[in-house]
Amino acid sequence: MKLNLDIAVPSKPEWIEAVMNDFPAFLQDHADCERKASAMAMSFVAKYPDRVEIIPELIATAVEELEHFQQVYELMASRNIQLTHSIGEDKYVKSLIKQCHSGRTERFLDRLLIASVLETRGAERFKLVAEAQEDPQMARFYKTLWVSEAKHGHIFVKMALNYFEEEQVYSRLRWWIDREAMAIEQLEIRPALH
Repeated sequence: MKLNLDIAVPSKPEWIEAVMNDFPAFLQDHADCERKASAMAMSFVAKYPDRVEIIPELIATAVEELEHFQQVYELMASRNIQLTHSIGEDKYVKSLIKQCHSGRTERFLDRLLIASVLETRGAERFKLVAEAQEDPQMARFYKTLWVSEAKHGHIFVKMALNYFEEEQVYSRLRWWIDREAMAIEQLEIRPALH
């Protein structure tokens, strides 16, 4: 059974052009995103310690995202690209978070589903990066990441299904996919994951 749903709109061809035209900037942003993804998974552990059924998987996801950060950092170091001094604001993620419910239980569901949508978008974009690579090693690296992100898209929906009815989860997930489509369409084109 497929747990997550596909994104509603594909990334624009101009996006992958921007990435390939300034790959060092993309790598810097990618590293930042992996750090944030790891922190996000751990923030669920910190905010919802009573959700014991999902804590092991959240920790495993956080560790995997941190390993991705390490891999991107090593790639950057091999190309003499430094990390950014500070992680900038992610307008895309911020626009989605602003639309979350405010109640503790409803917000928990929304945050899990936003995480699923973010990972699904990441998978789509890493697939584009893998396919655009001329270097076979880089293509393999981004293919590995694309598969991992797709898996994470499923994981967060599976976590939600531990606590909420299937109809509620998928109805709200469809709502989030529509909101994500609007958010991605409004983003400026730049060499960044979002």
